[in-house]
Amino acid sequence: MSEEIQNTEKVEQTGNEQVKTPGKKKVNPVVWTTRIIILIAAIVFIWYLFSDRFTPYTDQARVTEIIIPVIPRVSGNLIDVRVKLHSVVKTDEMLFQIDSSQYALAVRGAEANIENVIQQLGAQSASVKAAASAVGVARAQLDRAQRNYNRTERIIKKNPGALSQADIDRVETSLNQAVEQMANAEANLAKAKEQLGPKGENNPQLRMAINQLNNAQLQLSWTKIFAPIEGYIESFNLDAGYFAQAGKPLVTLVSKDDLWIQANFKENNLSKIKIGDKVEFILDAAPGKIFKGSVSSIGYGVQTGDKSTPGSLPDIKSKSSWLQDPQRFPVVIEIFSSDVKKLCRAGGQADVIVFTGDHTFLNFIARFRIRINSWLSYVR
Repeated sequence: MSEEIQNTEKVEQTGNEQVKTPGKKKVNPVVWTTRIIILIAAIVFIWYLFSDRFTPYTDQARVTEIIIPVIPRVSGNLIDVRVKLHSVVKTDEMLFQIDSSQYALAVRGAEANIENVIQQLGAQSASVKAAASAVGVARAQLDRAQRNYNRTERIIKKNPGALSQADIDRVETSLNQAVEQMANAEANLAKAKEQLGPKGENNPQLRMAINQLNNAQLQLSWTKIFAPIEGYIESFNLDAGYFAQAGKPLVTLVSKDDLWIQANFKENNLSKIKIGDKVEFILDAAPGKIFKGSVSSIGYGVQTGDKSTPGSLPDIKSKSSWLQDPQRFPVVIEIFSSDVKKLCRAGGQADVIVFTGDHTFLNFIARFRIRINSWLSYVR
């Protein structure tokens, strides 16, 4: 028994010595996990700093197209409507016909006015000819009166008593009357020429009448409304009989080909972006697909007030957070493929990433990121 007790004490002493013997310490798993998380966070933070400059990304992007309101230039009832909502129209295709009866009457009235003016000009031209003829008669009478006066003076010089004073007064009176008639005839001729004005198309009366006819014909042509560009009909809510008012839009025409993406990048994303940089983007309309484009232009200013007025700068809202979100500026993205344009709709959402150079690692991560997001767009 004593030996067993001694052996037991030796084992306990040996165990105590083993505990006290220095060796490898076991590391707490929580510490390892914390260190790994901190390392990953540091790597992600560094990647974020570099990617934000060299491969900037934004999900605040919209498909933007040229939108043209179709506005009539003359008023009247619609008698022919050749389109409907979402119709595809070509350039110069006729869309609407306004009742043209009153405008056709205006054309005929202007044509009649031209004929009237031509008749008036003919009468005035005849008046000029008559006045010119009267000038010729007055000149002949003046010439004869002048010769009689000169003859009387020669007779008086040769024989002072050959003519009575009454004869002399009669000759002088005839000469004075001829001079006055000549002056009156010339004044009438000048007046007739002034009333007639320049000849041909330079005549102001004729030119005004021609302008009235051209204006009437122009308004008549405006009764047919054509598509200014190729596109799609939107905001359609009318039919034949609708009264179209000049200057008031009838429908909206969305361009088929003139479209782009406006990507709103943060101000600190713009330092490396240049015009011509390659772009990849995704569309909610085509999840899982990647499309290519390039930077077409970069905005130089935005609206910072609460209201945006026509002709002012773009108004871009920034998200509010506990840190002030940087101001965003529009970057216009050109779309390469015409097939991609067919998928786009005005106002459609897009995600855009820009490659600012040959940064192999960052570009690889950026491509991987946008491909992941393209698949995630299935569940947005």
